Amino acid sequence: MLSFPCPMPLEVTRRIAVSVSSLLFLSITFDEQSSWKLWSGSVFDWAVVKHSSVPDLSFSGNESKPSVESRAAAKFHRVAVSMRSKSLKPALCQISKLLVCVFMIREGNSPDHHLSITYKQLLRSVSRCANALKLLGVKKGDRVAIYLPMIPELIYSMLACARIGAVHSVVFAGFSSESLCERITDAQCNILVTADGVYRGDKLINLKKIASEALERCRESQVHCVQKCVVVRHHAFITNHTSNKLQGVVHTVSGYMLYTSLTFKHVFDYHHEDVYWCTADIGWITGHSYITYGPLSTGATSVLFEGVPVYPHEGRLWQIIEKYGVSKFYTAPTAVRLLMKYGTEPVQRYNLSSLRVLGSVGEPINPEAWHWFYDVVGQRRCPVIDTFWQTETGGHVLTPLPAATPLKPGSATFPFFGVQPAILNEHGEELEGEAEGYLVFRKPWPGIMRTVFGNKERFESTYFRKFPGFYMTGDGCRRDKDGYYWITGRIDDMLNVSGHLLSSAEVEAALSEHSAVAEAAVVSRPHALKGECLYCFITLKEHTEFTRALVDELKRKVREKIGPIATPDFIQNAPGLPKTRSGKIMRRVLRQIARNEKDLGDLSTLADPKVVEVLFSQRCQAAA
Repeated sequence: MLSFPCPMPLEVTRRIAVSVSSLLFLSITFDEQSSWKLWSGSVFDWAVVKHSSVPDLSFSGNESKPSVESRAAAKFHRVAVSMRSKSLKPALCQISKLLVCVFMIREGNSPDHHLSITYKQLLRSVSRCANALKLLGVKKGDRVAIYLPMIPELIYSMLACARIGAVHSVVFAGFSSESLCERITDAQCNILVTADGVYRGDKLINLKKIASEALERCRESQVHCVQKCVVVRHHAFITNHTSNKLQGVVHTVSGYMLYTSLTFKHVFDYHHEDVYWCTADIGWITGHSYITYGPLSTGATSVLFEGVPVYPHEGRLWQIIEKYGVSKFYTAPTAVRLLMKYGTEPVQRYNLSSLRVLGSVGEPINPEAWHWFYDVVGQRRCPVIDTFWQTETGGHVLTPLPAATPLKPGSATFPFFGVQPAILNEHGEELEGEAEGYLVFRKPWPGIMRTVFGNKERFESTYFRKFPGFYMTGDGCRRDKDGYYWITGRIDDMLNVSGHLLSSAEVEAALSEHSAVAEAAVVSRPHALKGECLYCFITLKEHTEFTRALVDELKRKVREKIGPIATPDFIQNAPGLPKTRSGKIMRRVLRQIARNEKDLGDLSTLADPKVVEVLFSQRCQAAA
């Protein structure tokens, strides 16, 4: 596998080398307590509340009672909320600079709708929002549900909760009334903040109607009822973890703030002259960490985008980068693959010379998408920072650093400072050198989750019971001979064919290497002899025809790339894949389509439910 060195200009401006990164990592690895304390003091001024001593950094406890404890984490948890970022001092030390320092450039659904907001305006709006919530009776420890689109009022509401000491639960403004009701009752929210409606592309979403239906469901359930609802007029911290059952992941104020601030600054090499843009929705953890808390704690200028990537045209993202001079661009592989379908012409229409760093988040980026992102968008001069992290980790745990890490397409490379990964086999034995197995972490860091809201038993059983003394990510991982880490997919996405475990991500990457394939998703299907076989869904690039010859080529490519055992039994044409509005593929739905199971359960999180009907209508006849 070829590695890609970072361009020299970045290396000069950053003044970081691999040796320096290694020294910093080693300093935290061998002296976590003093290193986190040193870093926290360099980033924030703390008003420390008296606290008792706690154990050293470790995942401690026996099999039934594991806990996440650290001197640093406990100390962070016990500080007063009144803290200020030292990183803001250079930019905001004078009133004149405070007046003009832009915190957010809001780009609406229409290219004609845009607005710049300064940090002074942000403070005023957050204070007003906090006072309004306090008048409604919100106090420290209360839960506030926020069901808003990607508008500044969403950030105001989050920071207002933090200012009061209330806990916010941001619900993606695309969930159904049933899903919203479930999240309100799960977090036992007293207040709901929503908007009247929002346009996504040319589609109007009536948020107030959805919210009213959700509140009616809450009343009918008699489990929990919201006391008041605030509606934001919009003219056209608990965060939810995606799993089989909803769970509220709880993060603390100070440890989470420190970790998002540090990872944002170092992973994106952020400087005060940069313009940063993360295309995620704040309803998901990426938006919490790398639109709201990380950038704001660093004094960053960010773009907040309300629209969709291909409205009103397929070059919208590139237009925004040129319009605002975006230098740090963070998006999902799904978005990259979507835009790849339109070729290079929409990209070349715009001047992207302002770009310095490209970032990928949400899933392992397949090599073909990586190369297109690097070659076409970054013009072979911008490193692609392929980040691995989870809702539970709070921030990046495996990631390259610009100008410090030679890149390998598809690899999350190495751990962030202070993070200690390991690979275990099924028996919990640690594997050294080149290896593949379960990805776990040995010790905690400030940003890690503290519990599942209202369900400590689930927290313990999900993350610590299988491998006592380790945090289990639920992901499979491979480490190559150079020590690079490669995420192979969720353990529950592993495919067991004739007793051989195959990674869905590995098969998908092989299919996506074909020049006709824009995107691929692979699931398992019961097989009389093999136990399971591979059922593949492929989305073709424009002007490409799905033929028997293409199917044979794809099977041959997988066989050559991985081996005969990985040869797909079924390959289905998929004009679209079932995805959430954040772009995550719903593999549960694909598995049910592959097995011809019509009872699909709740599909309210799908961006386009009609895709499911199309996929059922085009199922492989031999799979009937």
